[in-house]
Amino acid sequence: MSKRAELIEKYKKEMTKLGINNVNNDLFEKVVIGCGPSIYNADSSTVSGSDAKELATVKNNFLIKKLGLKDGPTLDSAIEDVITEMGKSNKNKYRAIFYYLLVEKFNKAEVYK
Repeated sequence: MSKRAELIEKYKKEMTKLGINNVNNDLFEKVVIGCGPSIYNADSSTVSGSDAKELATVKNNFLIKKLGLKDGPTLDSAIEDVITEMGKSNKNKYRAIFYYLLVEKFNKAEVYK
């Protein structure tokens, strides 16, 4: 099994643990691939929900640049929703899951087609 396949299985188990059901597996795998090498690095594979600089990067580089969304309070609210959904005290907010939840929240699956 490839390292990416192992990580996808790990992330799916984490989503089950978090109560995230009805996952679009095809879309999720594309989001994982879209994360690139960041998923293989312990630090970059997770998102810190308490680091304003990192959350700004998620907003600017992912939501605005990648998904093509307009800047505004809706983006900040969505990020906060995902942090809550994954658990504020959860130290393993895996980037791939975080991004997948944002893609679903904004109905932007077409970006990964």
